[in-house]
Amino acid sequence: MLILTAIAVVRMHSLFAVAMLSGVFSLLSALLFVTLDAVDVAFTEAAVGAGISTVLVLGTLALTSRFEKPTKRSPIIPLFVVFVTGAALIYGTLDMPNFGSPDAPAQTHVGPDYLERSVEEIDIPNVVTAILASYRGYDTLGETAVVFTAGIGVLLLISGFSRRRRRDDDDDEESEET
Repeated sequence: MLILTAIAVVRMHSLFAVAMLSGVFSLLSALLFVTLDAVDVAFTEAAVGAGISTVLVLGTLALTSRFEKPTKRSPIIPLFVVFVTGAALIYGTLDMPNFGSPDAPAQTHVGPDYLERSVEEIDIPNVVTAILASYRGYDTLGETAVVFTAGIGVLLLISGFSRRRRRDDDDDEESEET
């Protein structure tokens, strides 16, 4: 379903349909994360990817055109860059241990250490909560700051578009009066 949705997003010319399908893609990604037992990541993907991002894109669409303008350039170079990047990412994963392998470094070094020490050090019985709230507290704070900054940036961009649109409308009214 993710692949079909991604292909549909690429093929669409209606920006409203692209915005809606992007939200669907985020929800499908959240479902994938739930099946991988990464509920915290799934919640973030659903809230930010499907929720806030879709609302911001729809708000932006209210200030721009509804359809994609046809391009005059050939898509060969961007397609080549995508394939080279994909090949590099696949090459980078060849040395990784299999998913869920008990011999993976996370299972033999880091994981047992967290399981052993977290209840005594932090006094939180849920190890996942202990890791996210304490061991990775600064990381979680940083992620929150990044999302907040991105939201503020988008809101500033949208407000600039609305001021520019009002100014253009005022200029059009003045030119019609003369």
